[in-house]
Amino acid sequence: MTTTGAPAETVATVAAPAVARRVPVSRGYRFELVKLVSQWRIRLLVTACWIAPALFVAGVSRQSTLPADTLFGRWMHATGWAGPLVMLGFAGTWALPLLTSVVAGDVFAAEDRLGTWRHLLVAVRSPGRIFVAKSLASLSVIVLLVAGLAVSSTVGGLASVGDQPLVGLDGHPLSSGDAAARVLLAWLAALAPTLALAAIGLLGSVALGRSPTGLLLPPIVALAMSVAQMLPLPVALRLALPGYAFISWNGLFTSPAQLTPLLVGVAVSLAWALLATALACLLFIRRDFTNPAYDGSGHRALTLGVLPLAALTAVAVGAVAVAAPSTGSGITQAKVQKSLATVFAHLYRLQTEQLHRPAVTEAQLRASAACTKSDGRTAQEGAGNDWRCVVSWRLPGVTGVTGTAVYQLDITSDGRFVADGDGPKEVNGYFLVRTSTGDAPNPLWQFDGNVDLLETQ
Repeated sequence: MTTTGAPAETVATVAAPAVARRVPVSRGYRFELVKLVSQWRIRLLVTACWIAPALFVAGVSRQSTLPADTLFGRWMHATGWAGPLVMLGFAGTWALPLLTSVVAGDVFAAEDRLGTWRHLLVAVRSPGRIFVAKSLASLSVIVLLVAGLAVSSTVGGLASVGDQPLVGLDGHPLSSGDAAARVLLAWLAALAPTLALAAIGLLGSVALGRSPTGLLLPPIVALAMSVAQMLPLPVALRLALPGYAFISWNGLFTSPAQLTPLLVGVAVSLAWALLATALACLLFIRRDFTNPAYDGSGHRALTLGVLPLAALTAVAVGAVAVAAPSTGSGITQAKVQKSLATVFAHLYRLQTEQLHRPAVTEAQLRASAACTKSDGRTAQEGAGNDWRCVVSWRLPGVTGVTGTAVYQLDITSDGRFVADGDGPKEVNGYFLVRTSTGDAPNPLWQFDGNVDLLETQ
């Protein structure tokens, strides 16, 4: 039976094919996030990051021997705020590069190994939206893992030791509230280089296809940057590497805070993250998805991956060199003497309080330091374990008498130093002091300090 009275518009509407609509980014993000968290290795990592740090910090805090070679490790018996900082130092070197590798370094390569790009493109109908969804899902999981490390280690430290004040890198005490705020800022600052490594993982996963090299790229880059930070590099080049943000949070724990190196490190890391992500997106959109045998492009990985990041590093070096007044290593004799005298004065007050002696202020002590490197036979600057310093001070009410104490300093290339007391024994020798948290070593015996590489004289 034929319908003769139907309007022409109705017939045309019925005959026209349905227009395919692209999947919104929000739906693609939820789908990619579910895919990630459904993997057993991701679930295992999330569980480990939210439980293992608390157990580790609590266990170490109960030991008789502390990791004194780790920044703030010598204070793990005294305050729970030292635990998350010890964990942050470990995470920046080992944990965070590996986490970004597992999450971001495999998010695109997994589709190549499984051969599922055709199905995903048919469903989403937009390579750009696929890239955004996968990147956001990876970012969410990485933030969850970093938050787990920070929260778990903090809870473990506070539960096992307590909420006591923290001694900063210049020897001044930080109240519990101040310590909490600075610990939070330190972990937030570490997010920037973590995002840079994650972006490098995305770039490797896109550019190298199913090759395992993309998965190994973040830890390889992190290891190379860690080795570079141990070398006697110029200040400008040191700060222009994104890995410097993993250690520049040290400046938060001085008074006043050494913010310039931290801000430079964070800015460089975010620039690396943005550039690497943009390059990965460009490579992904330009990819030929009709070739089922695609296995990455070494030429494009070089021209659109390595070279732009190298150019960004060169630009950053130039910008830091122009903006920063320091030259060479940034570790000079005057800076070392000033930093050591400041730490000694603050810790002398702490020792006076612990020994129940009359209170004294830094202004009354008028502490100063005279330091030489290699007994004056070499240039009086740079890192090394051959710095020898004599600290002098005066006690109020005692005229004509000047106290002196000798220290051996081991200064690393990033400006951190460990001062080891070398007498007199009653001042900076080893002996136990009774504190509110139990017996602790003399605070003037061994302590950490930090030289501001960008400080002007």
